[in-house]
Amino acid sequence: MTVQDIRTFNRFYTNVIGALDYSRRLYAPYTLTESRVLYELAHSPRTDAADLRAELSLDAGYLSRILNKFEEDGLIERTPSARDPRRRRVSLTPRGRETADLLAERANESVGALLSTVPSADRPRLAEAMLTVREILSDGRAPRREDVVLREPGPGDLGWIVQRNAALYASEFGWNADYEGLVARIVADFAEDHDPHLERVWIAELDGRPMGCVMCVRDEAPATARLRLLLVEPEARGLGIGDRLTTAVIDFARGVGYRDLVLWTNDVLTAARRIYRRHGFVLVGEKPHRSFGKDLNGQDWRLDLHGTPE
Repeated sequence: MTVQDIRTFNRFYTNVIGALDYSRRLYAPYTLTESRVLYELAHSPRTDAADLRAELSLDAGYLSRILNKFEEDGLIERTPSARDPRRRRVSLTPRGRETADLLAERANESVGALLSTVPSADRPRLAEAMLTVREILSDGRAPRREDVVLREPGPGDLGWIVQRNAALYASEFGWNADYEGLVARIVADFAEDHDPHLERVWIAELDGRPMGCVMCVRDEAPATARLRLLLVEPEARGLGIGDRLTTAVIDFARGVGYRDLVLWTNDVLTAARRIYRRHGFVLVGEKPHRSFGKDLNGQDWRLDLHGTPE
């Protein structure tokens, strides 16, 4: 391979990407760079200007102008960081979230249109080729936290949630098919009837593959949301995925007006319980039960969303 080979491919790929925005409305009324900033804010619920500048390699003054524009448009809010008072936390407002979702929907439609021109038989080859390029050019470096993207589920992702929950809990805790049935019912209920303004699913993706998930759904109690099905693949643990998924649920639930966030788990899930406690959840009750072929101790946890954000 020569330098010219890479430059030729780069020109070809740039033309393909440019064709996706043939009507110049893909990111309107924002620029490509502004849309990238919105994307990062939507997928990194807790961040600040320094994080954005490092992640996107942007000039500090340029980024400052973008954030000022977003603030004027009501897309973001900036508040003091509880962890470092010298920094200011940047987060999307409900309007900002809607704008980011709209831009993401346009992008998905555009890429979907491109993918529709690729014969089904060739799609696995295309996916494998793209993964190969990423792996080779990453020079074998270990995954970093910033490589993980949180996104909404696409076709097949809900089925992946059921399959991976069943397989992982059977492997690590010996739970039987009863648990798979429970997860399947939870996921089916969400797929068939959910309010997208009040309920959401997140998929944590690394190198194009799902590595974690979580759900936020309405609870039976008034003004209460429920966190469900938090999962992180063993190979992706240590990258802060569980914390990011939990943070996404908390920020979303607080942002749409829930007063409380609750969850049910079992005391054998020690890593998950550490995450919940770290984010301010309080154990409010526990009870032994026989489920999934095992004797377990179920626990109810609660977070007051009117408390001070981390």
